[in-house]
Amino acid sequence: MIGLGASKLGPGEREHALGRMAAEEFDVVVVGGGIVGAGVALDAVTRGLKVALVEARDFASGTSSRSSKLVHGGLRYLEQYNFDLVREALTERGLLLQRIAPHLVRPVPFLFPMTHHVWERAYVGAGVALYDALSFSMGSTRGVPGHRHLSRKQAQRVAPSLKKSSFKGAVQYWDAQVDDARYVMMVLRTAAAYGAQIASRTQCVGFLREGERVTGVRVRDLESGDKLEVHAKQVVNATGVWTDDIQDLVGGRGQIHVRASKGIHLVVPRDRIHSASGIILRTEKSVLFVIPWGRHWILGTTDTTWTLDKAHPAASKADIDYLLDHVNAFLTVPLTHDDVEGVYAGLRPLLSGESDETSKLSREHVVAHPVPGLVMIAGGKYTTYRVMAKDAVDAVVHGLDGRIAASCTDRITLVGGAGFPALWNSRYRLAASSGLHVARIEHLLRRYGTLIDDLLALVADRPELGRPLTGADDYLRAEVVYAASHEGGRHLNDILSRRTRISFETWDRGLGAAEETAELVAPVLGWTAEQARREIEYYRTGIEAERASQSSEDDQEADALLRGAPEIVPTAAI
Repeated sequence: MIGLGASKLGPGEREHALGRMAAEEFDVVVVGGGIVGAGVALDAVTRGLKVALVEARDFASGTSSRSSKLVHGGLRYLEQYNFDLVREALTERGLLLQRIAPHLVRPVPFLFPMTHHVWERAYVGAGVALYDALSFSMGSTRGVPGHRHLSRKQAQRVAPSLKKSSFKGAVQYWDAQVDDARYVMMVLRTAAAYGAQIASRTQCVGFLREGERVTGVRVRDLESGDKLEVHAKQVVNATGVWTDDIQDLVGGRGQIHVRASKGIHLVVPRDRIHSASGIILRTEKSVLFVIPWGRHWILGTTDTTWTLDKAHPAASKADIDYLLDHVNAFLTVPLTHDDVEGVYAGLRPLLSGESDETSKLSREHVVAHPVPGLVMIAGGKYTTYRVMAKDAVDAVVHGLDGRIAASCTDRITLVGGAGFPALWNSRYRLAASSGLHVARIEHLLRRYGTLIDDLLALVADRPELGRPLTGADDYLRAEVVYAASHEGGRHLNDILSRRTRISFETWDRGLGAAEETAELVAPVLGWTAEQARREIEYYRTGIEAERASQSSEDDQEADALLRGAPEIVPTAAI
């Protein structure tokens, strides 16, 4: 059993990792700290390779924190006859639910309302039956119940908010969901537990070369301003929508070209839609999900080409109107802009094809060797990150001397997952012994799994950390302290937007929690009073820019407003 301390990603661990990166040669350096980069690091280190990972911003700060939060096979890909992709994704869904991350991934039901009579029920029913059948391909239970057909009356009992005139009947099926940013963090912490050296806010600014061969990367520590060289036998570019930008540093686009497709999501309170199930609605272009999310619903998503700032994709008023219009066609009580408590936008990294419509571009992934010593991985979907990582490391292995073991990540449980079912069954005992309500214990178990002991130890040592966070009472004060001490959160935005999801789960977008959060993490991160004030101001101006962009009429205006928000500059780098 790995000691839990070995998986810590605190300030001290970051400094230690940077020191080792500057002094040692690695088998592989991974550029990119989203889900694919994290998966590559874990796959490589569990094969016995010496691994380093660098990320220019915060972990999962791009696509990997802004998804629909679903682990799914892609039901709509069956219509494109992409059976292999669906089967692969469903196999991964089963692994994540039952073996790899039982504490983080959980089943979620969806209603699929049908607007026509017999032919659509037969068509949709056959598709969902095939979906269920393909999920058995891993050779064991699929981890979710099978589908069932419902009459209109039965469907309305499940989802009273569905407008009777909008559908004829429904099929209910099951997929799974996950907090995407939290999952990335747990993959990274697992990689760290096996020995990977990991650092956020370390930007790749160039490649080391010996002739044509890539032998490492040049990085800039954005916290201190220092530059260092990280030497490696192989480098993996796992930067998603930034794939082409990183490739430009080594010269030319190579064999992979990635286009960005913007998808936005709205967050509304749970009481605005009365349903015991998620809902999936067909639109003229794609599908729209209504996804249960704690005390909220997540509505998404759009699918439009994005050619502007990749770091800060913006949701415009037109995007928001699109989602509201389509979901309102099925609801008895329409949603308005006043019902929207949170909005977030993300970019899908799609492999470029001949079609101009991003929704028709490939969701499959490609691995390439554009120059010796450099492997690139692009495309894919969140659910299949582990397969993408395996394929990328297989390509790395070809460039290394000696025999390297095959991937074993299909048998590696993420930190916090081993023994989770037994601990979940003990939640009432944990509540009694800790003095916390059982609902709080369930919340912590679903976020940290067996690492809950770390949080409970914090509360036992400092009882005031067992109180709810001011302005965001779904979270305990201990959680933001832990985010800074153990989970690599270095800035206020990291903690409010990704270690927690306060930035889109509260009406004020986290502004009410900002000051107390800054006070709690300042001692952990070594902030002065002035830096804490600057962190709060940076967060406030960022939220104001986001809100302004969401009132703009088009992407260009929204992008201009978001670009106006300043980037945080650590005191040490000034």
